[in-house]
Amino acid sequence: MKAKILVAVVALAAGLAASLALFSRPTAPEVRFAALSGEQFSTSDLRGKVVLVNFWATWCAECVEEMPRMIDTYRKFAPRGYEMVAVAVQSDHPNAVAEFAQRRALPFKVALDGDGDIARQFGRVRITPTSFLIDKNGRVLKEYVGEPDWAEFHALVEKALSS
Repeated sequence: MKAKILVAVVALAAGLAASLALFSRPTAPEVRFAALSGEQFSTSDLRGKVVLVNFWATWCAECVEEMPRMIDTYRKFAPRGYEMVAVAVQSDHPNAVAEFAQRRALPFKVALDGDGDIARQFGRVRITPTSFLIDKNGRVLKEYVGEPDWAEFHALVEKALSS
C-alpha cells in the first residue's frame, strides 16, 4: 500500500513539475515585423502556429550556411502550421537582404530590423545566427545561438506541432 502511495505521489510531483515548466517559459515579446513583401504583422498575429524567429545577416557565413536547412525545415513543417520569420539585423543593408531573399527564393517571411528594436526586445540579440522557437501559445520553447542540432530541432518542432 505504501509503495502505491509513493508511486502516486512521485507521479503527481512529476506532472506538477512538467506543468510548472510549461507555464514558466517566457512569452515571446510583442513586436511588429515589416516583411520585404510589405506585409506588417506582430508576434501575436502568429499565435496558433509554431514559429521560428531567426536573426541573421547576409554577411554572416554561418547564417548563409544554415539557410538551405532553414528552407528545407520550413517546407517540411509549414503545411502543418509552422511559420518562420528571418529577421535581418540592423547592420544589414535592405538591398542586400532583398537580393539574397530573391536569389535564394526564400519561401518564408523575411523582415528587416532597421533600428535594432526587434533584436533588443528579444533580449539584446548580438550574435548571428540566433533563433527562438515559439510554441502555439507564444511561449519561447528554446533559444538557439548558432546553427541548431537539426535532429533535435525537428523533434522539438514535431512535438510542438502535435500539442
